[in-house]
Amino acid sequence: MAAHRILLTGANGYIASHILFQLLSQPTPHSIRAVVRSQSKVDDVKALFPSASSKQLDFAIVPDMVKPGAFDEALKSDTPFDIVIHTASPCLYVASTGAKHFLEPAIKGTIEVLEGIQRVTVGSVKRVVLTSSFATVGAFGQVDETNKVYTEADWNPLTLDKAEANDDDAGLAYLASKKFAELAAWEVQKREGVRWDLVVLNPPMVYGPILHKVNKMEELNESVARFWNSFLKDRNTDATLAPNEVDLYVDVRDIAHAHLLAMDAPNAGNQRFNTTAGAVTSQEIADILRAEVPGAVDRTPKGEPGKNTQADGAYTIDSNKARDVLGWTLRSAKETFADMGRQLLELEKSL
Repeated sequence: MAAHRILLTGANGYIASHILFQLLSQPTPHSIRAVVRSQSKVDDVKALFPSASSKQLDFAIVPDMVKPGAFDEALKSDTPFDIVIHTASPCLYVASTGAKHFLEPAIKGTIEVLEGIQRVTVGSVKRVVLTSSFATVGAFGQVDETNKVYTEADWNPLTLDKAEANDDDAGLAYLASKKFAELAAWEVQKREGVRWDLVVLNPPMVYGPILHKVNKMEELNESVARFWNSFLKDRNTDATLAPNEVDLYVDVRDIAHAHLLAMDAPNAGNQRFNTTAGAVTSQEIADILRAEVPGAVDRTPKGEPGKNTQADGAYTIDSNKARDVLGWTLRSAKETFADMGRQLLELEKSL
């Protein structure tokens, strides 16, 4: 892997914290500028990586990512950036005040960082890696998905008008924010004078241990909170298991690794990649937790151990392209959910 000068947005986030950890753990001497929204977030990231030198890791604060020229100062560097990894996007339903809460920061924030590249670093940035989502790919019940196998050619059929007309539906707003942020990125990439290529990663539900700072369990990000609330928060082994909902998942450490692979994969430019480990049911997660995590047997709903609760005709997703083009490999479901369960129970004790 070549040494890169990398701008990483949303660096204190769930996925980005793992990207940063993996970049700093490489023998290759990468130099990363972590972009966060406040000085307190700078302090949080510094605390995670106390041994990182200023040559390895420096910071930029962008308090408002939709402001014109928001990223221009962050993109200025004595050593020019050649890679931009854009992960920053709203993802907490609990903080949502409507469609605008998701749509504006996701779409305009993506446009700002890409247009900033054109203004400030034109010629030096060779590749942009964008963290998108399966939300841009799947239909989520809007059409018949029976036995559907999703590929990178698929797009969520949701329209912007529908999301804005249902302003109180945070779920629709989230789907729209991801879809139209990705579409905006592709539109900018196709403009005249653009010299960088774009790699888009589309993960589904992201699970696995957290690295970023959490002050209380109520601050867990969306997918981790769902896991905690469904499987470990309450001591009720006779409770009904949570519905499977979106049962496609990926380990946070694996999707982070996909970002690193995407920086250098020669044939990845101007392509999108479905990045999923496959499907996992609530029963399978419960079985893993109860077998592998000390204390879970007294908390996790038992359900019907070993029962296949996958719906007939459930849609699936093809991630072979990520394996073939990026050289991507995956952890087992047991490792993902056991590691996550053990960590969250320890976190609860510490808080």
